[in-house]
Amino acid sequence: MKNEVRTLMSGDSSFGRITDAIEAFGWHPRVQVEQIPAPQRIAPHAYAVEASVLTTADDEVGTGRLIVLHDPNGNQAWNGNYRCVSYARADVDLEMVTDPLLAEVGWTWLTEALEANNASYHDASGTVTAVSSRSFGELAGEADRAEIEIRASWTPELGELPDIVPHLAAWQSLLCTTAGLPPLADGIIQLTTRLEQQ
Repeated sequence: MKNEVRTLMSGDSSFGRITDAIEAFGWHPRVQVEQIPAPQRIAPHAYAVEASVLTTADDEVGTGRLIVLHDPNGNQAWNGNYRCVSYARADVDLEMVTDPLLAEVGWTWLTEALEANNASYHDASGTVTAVSSRSFGELAGEADRAEIEIRASWTPELGELPDIVPHLAAWQSLLCTTAGLPPLADGIIQLTTRLEQQ
């Protein structure tokens, strides 16, 4: 898999630096990250990772994906040469999904994570979804569940020697905040999640 990615990237050394930084990044011990196949039609170059946020008992309480896209010729929709596409999901306390401000709070987790890690960006967009579910029939014995899902993309400002590390740190902060994994940066609100109940 990695050799195939390297072959695709051989014409763009700047994106090679990006992928090297992703592979060398120091992830939180309870955030397990692995490379996954990246979409091939969105941009000439792409690199994707998938993450799981685990409790100390190795139960999964959050998941996420990050795709870094690169078009050396620029992309009008991105207003730049790079684009970060992010997904984060975690179980939350049932009472939280009824909070009308939850969506706004979820979006601030992303913007505050970017700002706290000095990850300059523009043209951010996305959605925040909070849902609850109850099982019936043969599944009636299962506990009620609630979750929050944050889908977002932004154009990173990486400079002449592209440095993706602040954006990796911001994405990790978003995952940890969404799943309730401490410590949290100043000003970021924490929800009660299954992680805190372990």
